[in-house]
Amino acid sequence: MTTLLRILRFTRSLTPYYLGIMIAAAVVTAAGLAVPFITGRVTDVIVSAVGTAADGKGAVADVAGEAIRIVVLLAIALLAVSLVEAGIGNVGGYWGDVMSAKMRTILSTRYFEQLLALPQRYYDNELTGTIVARLNRSISEITNFMKTFSNMFVTMLFTTISVLAISAYYYWPLAVLLAVAYPLYLWLTALTSRRWQRLEGEKNDHVDVASGRFAEVVGQMRVVKSFARERDELDAFSRRFESTERLTGLQSRHWHAMDALRQGVLYAIFFVLYAIIFVRTVTGYFTPGEMVMLIQLMGMARQPVMSLSWVVDAAQRAIAGSKSYFEVMDLDPVRVDGGGDRPREPRATTKPARAGDPDRPAVSFRGVHFGYDDDDVLAGISFDVAQGERIAFVGESGGGKTTITSLLMGLYGVRSGTIEVAGAGAGLEDLRRGIGVVFQEPHLFSGTIAENIAYGRPDATREEVGAAARRAAVDSFVGGFPNGYDTVIGERGVKLSGGQKQRIAVARAMLKDAPILVLDEATSALDTKSERLVQAGLEDLMRGRTSLIIAHRLSTIAEVDRIVTLRDGRIDEVGTPAELAASGGIYAELLALQGSTAKADRRRLREFEVV
Repeated sequence: MTTLLRILRFTRSLTPYYLGIMIAAAVVTAAGLAVPFITGRVTDVIVSAVGTAADGKGAVADVAGEAIRIVVLLAIALLAVSLVEAGIGNVGGYWGDVMSAKMRTILSTRYFEQLLALPQRYYDNELTGTIVARLNRSISEITNFMKTFSNMFVTMLFTTISVLAISAYYYWPLAVLLAVAYPLYLWLTALTSRRWQRLEGEKNDHVDVASGRFAEVVGQMRVVKSFARERDELDAFSRRFESTERLTGLQSRHWHAMDALRQGVLYAIFFVLYAIIFVRTVTGYFTPGEMVMLIQLMGMARQPVMSLSWVVDAAQRAIAGSKSYFEVMDLDPVRVDGGGDRPREPRATTKPARAGDPDRPAVSFRGVHFGYDDDDVLAGISFDVAQGERIAFVGESGGGKTTITSLLMGLYGVRSGTIEVAGAGAGLEDLRRGIGVVFQEPHLFSGTIAENIAYGRPDATREEVGAAARRAAVDSFVGGFPNGYDTVIGERGVKLSGGQKQRIAVARAMLKDAPILVLDEATSALDTKSERLVQAGLEDLMRGRTSLIIAHRLSTIAEVDRIVTLRDGRIDEVGTPAELAASGGIYAELLALQGSTAKADRRRLREFEVV
């Protein structure tokens, strides 16, 4: 019940729809309750007319004529009631459909808003497909239940109260038996639901994991096929759903065994109710019309009880589904993140720091310690980057190069120490607006080429997009597409080559025109021709900007102002390329390895992720 109340609070803006649906349901129920009385009255009129004709008393024609007039009027009343049920029922159905759509919008938007607010650490531990599957399943089950519940709740409540009152008026033991049937059936249903919900939760876990893996495999189908893992992936996927089959068998067996018990108890109570009505009719306490009316009422009384199992079933699914939904919504971004300071403006003495100020460093790391888990990945990192300086980071794989840029962008908080960025502004959004990034993997979206270039500046004009594209040599291949910059590139740019995607990523960073630039292995995965084109764009992009470069090509490193070498999460050396080439450290080792043809040296070179 707490979960359902929480859903209502979450969607309180839909209260007018809930009320409208309930009012429509109440009108439809009232119209339905009129039917037994009308049919009961018709029965009495017909029985009376037939009895009078059989006795031969009075003018048979007059009696028959009056009876016909009354039953025709009652038939018209039945038609009116039916039209009300159909008309108002469809109005309520329309409101229910609109309410469901609006609820889906509210729940989906809030879920997405929460996902956007959660820190990078959350995504480090979650499969993308699982996140999406959880959203689709949870919201479908919640909206389906709320639509069913809002339509049926008033109907069940109004019908139950009305039937109890009418039964008590005609013969109180009928009302007593009904009053026993309702809570008894509800208690048996509650007993059924406990185990059912536990099994449903286990099924949902299997489905979410399978869906997550499904999305991952579809997104990396080339890798799956290249390693001939289709059968293994299919087997693992099948095992998850086979587990849901087993759980569904247990769940269904339990549910139907309990349902047989519930219905058996219910049928026994209604047997007594019908027996009482029949006996009292035979003994003259009820007229034939009252008997018909009461039998129909008992049928209506039975419907809410039977519907209760339907509502409970939908409620169980909604509760099980909303559990995973609210688990995400209840996450505190600060707690998930683990705390720690983000980059901030330099401490000002006489004037505030800003991007482009030659008297202050653009970026400063001061005694930074950081780790993804218990162990430190970075320990005591300290360095400055001057305005407009190009600085490269070199080190073995896992040495902390990418982690430094992740901390610079505020994706994680530091354990200790400080990071100062000129122009960082008041929050992470301001900070990230001032940083342009070109990743090793371009990370394009499924829209058009123009939309991807303008992702960092969606308000850019087509002329500005075109200018950035020309600088990044994107125009050299876009002209070959029939739709030019309006060409849809597919999910993650699947219709483009690696070099084409990377040139679009460079154009995107150019158009953003941020004062600080991060290049994370931006050309290491490209062929020689693509590298030359992208490198020319990168040189143009870095001109006049503060650039932090994770070592990709040694030729690029040779052109930087300074190199920072990292070893086991600590700074080993800092100096110009010429200074470090003669120091005998990591950079000097890399230069020597690059010129060697020995297999051992080539293996050693690959440990640095530098080609």
